[in-house]
Amino acid sequence: MRLSIIGSGYVGTTVAACFADLGHEVVNVDVDEDVVEIINDGNAPIHEEGLPELVTRHAGPEGTGRLRATTDYDAVLDTDVTFLCLPTPQNDDGSIDLSIMEAGASQLGSTLGRKPDWHTVVVKSTVVPGSTEDTITPILEAESGKTAGEEFGVGMNPEFLREGTAVHDFSNPDKVVLGADDERALAEVRDVFDPLVLKSDAPLVETDTRTAEMIKYANNSFLAAKVSLINDLGNVCKEMGVDAYEVADAVGLDDRISDRFLRSGVGWGGSCFPKDVAAIIAAATEAGYEPPVLNAAVEVNDRQPERLVDLLTAHCTLDGARVAVLGLAFKPGTDDMRNSRAIPVVNSLQERGATVTAYDPVAIENAKGYLDGVDYADSAAAALTDADAAVIVTDWDEFKTLDEAFDRMADRVVVDGRRVIERRDGITYEGLTW
Repeated sequence: MRLSIIGSGYVGTTVAACFADLGHEVVNVDVDEDVVEIINDGNAPIHEEGLPELVTRHAGPEGTGRLRATTDYDAVLDTDVTFLCLPTPQNDDGSIDLSIMEAGASQLGSTLGRKPDWHTVVVKSTVVPGSTEDTITPILEAESGKTAGEEFGVGMNPEFLREGTAVHDFSNPDKVVLGADDERALAEVRDVFDPLVLKSDAPLVETDTRTAEMIKYANNSFLAAKVSLINDLGNVCKEMGVDAYEVADAVGLDDRISDRFLRSGVGWGGSCFPKDVAAIIAAATEAGYEPPVLNAAVEVNDRQPERLVDLLTAHCTLDGARVAVLGLAFKPGTDDMRNSRAIPVVNSLQERGATVTAYDPVAIENAKGYLDGVDYADSAAAALTDADAAVIVTDWDEFKTLDEAFDRMADRVVVDGRRVIERRDGITYEGLTW
């Protein structure tokens, strides 16, 4: 099929390249001329495992030609289905800001007003229940002069892509969720995903747009709460002298629980969990219900970085100390600093008088926009050299093999927030929850 993707960010670029790899003809529409040029040169504009290979394979001078990018919205006129993959940033009260989505829908609606044929619009961005029906669709109708369900279709297809494994997640989904309020739109979106469902044998969930929107929030809220619960239990284990990981290994054998997301530590961050949990709490509160479990999940998560720094103070005086912070990205496999647990850790260390030397394999340049007064090392070993203490915040594989590098420290005090290294002689070692 012929697809257009509005937005060439993390989600838009990934799904565009993956759709092209499924055999669809795809055009990315974005306002950023530099991003458009990067894609058309056959390069990926974001750091994501497997994405550069897909973009090179299908875009650029040596590609198949199934993927291209443009700044011209008229490109959607030659396609059958358009996916809106635009940012929905967080407001101060936790609610989502739909202004970018509204602007994109307005431009798209105006463009579709000049198309005589049926066209299906699919909201891919994460939006709270009712956003597609109450906000996006009316804008499309007003700008196009057409009626949804009669002259064009509207659907909702939530994404479940984890940064660092997004290409893999797209190709190997746990489920494919399609939401629409008219049968023709649902049928067209089903056609788009038929090759993926056939290839992956993933369960297909078909529902209305409002339910599809809620499924995404319920999914991420459940996972965030699961991580906070194991962190809370891990804190209990720490106080009682019990290995939380040994406990979690046994608990994870229960098929009602499973062992996924049971690694206790410094907490969750990134662009999805914090924003999605805050947004659904805000939406529920506005509707008249305060969700106590979700509020507790946020409280536990916000507390973990401070607990890590508190553990450090039991072994060294932070005022005047130089502390090595290993890992800055919110998770391994990405350079994303949004809501990284390293941010509150570094801020707390600095507030207590420590100087910070930090290292991350890929996120240092991005970290400079989030952290002030930090010295950056070009390797983990360099960060550890002459440090008075060290904390591990992101579980990059390369940290597991450091061992002798810790001997370069002035004082070998290590607080591990992710259980990356093992206790050994010569290191004063503390695990955050074990």
